[in-house]
Amino acid sequence: MTKARVTVDRDGHVLLIGLDRVDKRNAADLQLLEELALAYGLLDRDPELRCGFVYAHGDHFTGGLDLADVAPRITDSGLDIVPEGGINPWQVSGTQLTKPVVIAVQGTCLTLGIELILASDIAVAAANTSFGQVEVSRGILPFGGATLRFPRAVGWGNAMRWILTGERFDAAEALRIGLVQEVVAAGQQYERGLALAHRVAEQAPLAVQAALANARLAVREGDAAAEATLQPELVRLARSRDAAIGMEAFARRTGAHFVGR
Repeated sequence: MTKARVTVDRDGHVLLIGLDRVDKRNAADLQLLEELALAYGLLDRDPELRCGFVYAHGDHFTGGLDLADVAPRITDSGLDIVPEGGINPWQVSGTQLTKPVVIAVQGTCLTLGIELILASDIAVAAANTSFGQVEVSRGILPFGGATLRFPRAVGWGNAMRWILTGERFDAAEALRIGLVQEVVAAGQQYERGLALAHRVAEQAPLAVQAALANARLAVREGDAAAEATLQPELVRLARSRDAAIGMEAFARRTGAHFVGR
């Protein structure tokens, strides 16, 4: 049997999703893409899972797309990477993920690696990370969301500087423009990213998912659409068991242990 390209483990309410094609710098062939999509599907539908943590085994996050494997599979309708039960990790088609994702990167992080950061919610980078949105140097365009999200996340000029030149940039630049939220010493990105994922998972999951959904709605459909759901969502959440738990913890000045109901 072919070795799995993606490891999937549980750590409490966090799903650990690890890219594991180390001998190829975690370059994404179709098998890796499909296994990653299945991991996202598991994260979304399992009520015990509250946050995903995406990382990579080895010294590099990803060398990008394995074009030798993937290019022949591009049909007239594009590239299908989502098997039954999966969710597109880049969130550019199909069912949208309802739970947050923290991501940690190191070493080489090219093309779809940057786009996976942009599709995630909190990103940590090792100081030795080298980024590159290099598709134009290979005769294609970014098709995993960079053309949509990169300008929104870092500003038009900052995004075009790297998308249109295909040049590499370092972790300090990624932090400056806002692509990542923290830069840590090489080797510490996993621990820091996992700690953030657990911090998210400790919060009231219904509230986390509602906040995430409202923010995404504002991006996709505009402020008015998001504003229209604020009060109904507040009413729904205020009636939840988690809201009562949160109020009790506040009154007693103790930690809250949310149940997701």
